[in-house]
Amino acid sequence: MAREGSLEAPTRHPIDWKNPEYFDEDKTFDELERIFDICHGCRRCVSLCGSFPTLFDLVDAAASGEVEGVDRQDYWKVVDQCYLCDLCYMTKCPYVPPHAWNLDFPHTMLRAKAIKFKKGEVGAGERLLASTDVHGSFAGIPIVVQVVNAVNNTKPARALMENVLGVDRDAWLPELAGKKFRSGAAQSQAFEVRDGKTTPGKVAIFATCYVNYNEPGIGHDLLKILAHNEIPYVIVDKEKCCGMPKLELGDLDAVNESKEANIPVLVKYAREGYAILTAVPSCTLMFKQEIPLMYPDDADVQAVRAAMRDPFEYFMARKRDGLLKTEFPTPLGNVSYQIPCHGRVQNIGRKTEEMLKMIPDTTINTIERCSGHAGTFGVKKKFHQQALKIGKPVFKAMATMKDGSKPDYISSDCPLGGHHIAQGFEVNNLGVPELQHPLSLVRKAYGLE
Repeated sequence: MAREGSLEAPTRHPIDWKNPEYFDEDKTFDELERIFDICHGCRRCVSLCGSFPTLFDLVDAAASGEVEGVDRQDYWKVVDQCYLCDLCYMTKCPYVPPHAWNLDFPHTMLRAKAIKFKKGEVGAGERLLASTDVHGSFAGIPIVVQVVNAVNNTKPARALMENVLGVDRDAWLPELAGKKFRSGAAQSQAFEVRDGKTTPGKVAIFATCYVNYNEPGIGHDLLKILAHNEIPYVIVDKEKCCGMPKLELGDLDAVNESKEANIPVLVKYAREGYAILTAVPSCTLMFKQEIPLMYPDDADVQAVRAAMRDPFEYFMARKRDGLLKTEFPTPLGNVSYQIPCHGRVQNIGRKTEEMLKMIPDTTINTIERCSGHAGTFGVKKKFHQQALKIGKPVFKAMATMKDGSKPDYISSDCPLGGHHIAQGFEVNNLGVPELQHPLSLVRKAYGLE
């Protein structure tokens, strides 16, 4: 008899995307029906995202009250609601492997998304929205950037984007940077490489599309923290989008193209003993989990996975090695901080919170729940209001510190999630605390300019 639930650590099976059966719609639907039947009998994940309420409403409306009574074409309604946050797998589901029921909801959703993409049923607008390197090609060109940013903030342009690209006219959108991070990054000083017991003493920075094209200040703040701690760094020679936006669409061929471009570059740094840092959790997770699961037998991919770290994961390990400066002359007051989903899925613990709590005269209010933004999901016309609804408990919890006072800052490791939270504050009249990335807060606490 199968056990009810599991107390063992979850394990992940490789993504068998090169097997032709992976794209067999009937076999995928058979697996969806098996998983949906288990989910229907459990319903523990009902509060996580729209997939589960959608599924349970379909089952409850069926004449039989069972999954077998649901029209299989309605399964796509469940699939479309999944934005691959992975929280059901990592935090809620008691039936994930090694449990005998072997339930992997998000990667089965990925399989269905891949079939949908392969069938040509993903629109041009969604494909363009996920093409971050295409958007970023205009960054760093002063006059073009000014024009694009100005036009994108007009009502006619936003109405056009809503009609053509499906981008909600009221959703927050990032602006293009006047100068790309990779162009303006300060060169590292010639610090001595001091390896710790658990940390390499030198760092390679994978900029990420967002930091490079949209918010380079986050990257510059990371470099200032590294320099303050006398850690030599380099910016990787070249990079392409990590592939996460394409993964969310099910465009696995595009993910493969990104892997083929990035891994040969990154593996050089991994094998030369660098820690590789990215300032966007989704990008870090892509190299730590999704690409390694797509290429389980690729030694270069696995070497990059082993070298890839979240910045705060690295900093707190440096502290344990006795190699991190812990004097923070500038207090931050009240900080409401949200741990993003793709940070939690990395299973590194609350490393950002740990570092923020080291700052004297600073109070941290940590919220561990999905903001609802979820990459491109939260800006789409058909999902934007739902994204704000999913995030509303986060906005409300972040609006008041535990002693009833208000936050001076709101923050999230996910830059897009942070701006979504700030918009949630605005639309719910929760105040106007300053939004700052955790790396920017630490830079400020160190007293660095």
